[in-house]
Amino acid sequence: MKRFLASCLLFFSGTIHGNAGDRTTFRSAYAAQEVELDTDPQSAFWQGAPLVYAEVDNWGHVVPGYRTKVRSRWTKNNLYLLYACPYEELYLKPSPTAAEETYGLWKWDVAELFIGSNFHNIRRYKEFEVSPQSEWIDLDINLDLPDHTVGWTWNSGFQVAARIDSKAKIWYGAMRIPFAALDSRPPVAGRAFRANLFRSQGPPDHRRSIAWKAPMGDTFHAPEQFGLLELVEHK
Repeated sequence: MKRFLASCLLFFSGTIHGNAGDRTTFRSAYAAQEVELDTDPQSAFWQGAPLVYAEVDNWGHVVPGYRTKVRSRWTKNNLYLLYACPYEELYLKPSPTAAEETYGLWKWDVAELFIGSNFHNIRRYKEFEVSPQSEWIDLDINLDLPDHTVGWTWNSGFQVAARIDSKAKIWYGAMRIPFAALDSRPPVAGRAFRANLFRSQGPPDHRRSIAWKAPMGDTFHAPEQFGLLELVEHK
């Protein structure tokens, strides 16, 4: 009997770890009500969210010390994400502003979501970024343009929140993204988006790039390497 119980515990432990470390699908759990953006991973809202890790570099090698936990939930109107980002040294933009978006924010410490609903033209998708100082930018990406950053003039209406726990050396970034900015269809359980999760971390002389799905190149903009973000009913 003890041997049977031990086997069960190992099985369920492996299942939980497998879901968190899944390199193909990132799940977002349904929530019946909208909430204020919350950066506390222990809150009831985020405890009801599946967990995935961004922990590899651009080529798929594990980046020690930077294992980033990402949680997601969805409602009938919005997609929510929470990043928990360990750091050694923050690289922050001087004179930050959260009142308007910050062009070039990707040059500093950020957490990012790339997400698209177009499975026919995967070179079209959206990019969302949040910094430890609650700065933000959203972009409508078209990789067929000579300069895809021109999409920064697009406005999704998304919102962010962030805080720095300097004692634990973790910063937290939350996003709330209107589904209307992602897809013309209303969200339903079972719907999937092409997506990837990233972080840029640290000053230029020892910059770290951290990903959920390794882009297998020098740029994060490799949509052929995206995984799936799936809307599900329960964690």
